[in-house]
Amino acid sequence: MKIGIIGAGNIGGNLTRRLAALGHEVAVANSRGPQTLAELAAETGATPVEATEAAKGAEVVVVTVPFKAVPGLPDGILDGAAEGAAVIDTNNYYPRERDGRIDAVEDEGITESRWIERQLGHPVIKAFNGTYAQDILDRHRPAGDPGRIALPVAGDDAAAKVKVRALIEELGFDTVDSGGIDDSWRQQPDTPVYGLRGDVAEVTKALADASPDRPAAFRG
Repeated sequence: MKIGIIGAGNIGGNLTRRLAALGHEVAVANSRGPQTLAELAAETGATPVEATEAAKGAEVVVVTVPFKAVPGLPDGILDGAAEGAAVIDTNNYYPRERDGRIDAVEDEGITESRWIERQLGHPVIKAFNGTYAQDILDRHRPAGDPGRIALPVAGDDAAAKVKVRALIEELGFDTVDSGGIDDSWRQQPDTPVYGLRGDVAEVTKALADASPDRPAAFRG
């Protein structure tokens, strides 16, 4: 499968490593240009590209840049993606630590991923936002392994969600459907599932136990 990754930080870099190792054709981009990704490319065999080229022909595009940086991505960042491409949003809103106040999130009460959709002009699937980056490398397990952990996945596009869940399963993790994008507050920071290394039953319970109230520490 052809996969584009926009953002080569901890999550983006480790997804590049694992997906390339699984035999996928990975194009990876960051804000500093493909010349800065030579080491990652040599390690993984992924192709470093400009951000505007990462989605070209991709069946899955991962957007994993800081929340506040999403509006600054080039126009048409997803142009050229394959028909029906799934776009994964890994992001979280950290108003006090990093992002500053985002009025639409604060005043309208929309979920983080709904705001991301507005910036990208494309539906997204929320996944990996509460996953420790190192776990992508170290905690994958075969299906049925008692130590296999589960990741929540939210989104409105049923076909895209199926595609993303299958990819996560291939990466070595179970998945739990956490609902649509308007339900994705259940996996935002400081909810029970955020950072949880649990199995399907534990993740399902954590999602059910979440409160829709955004904690004060995560309000601008």
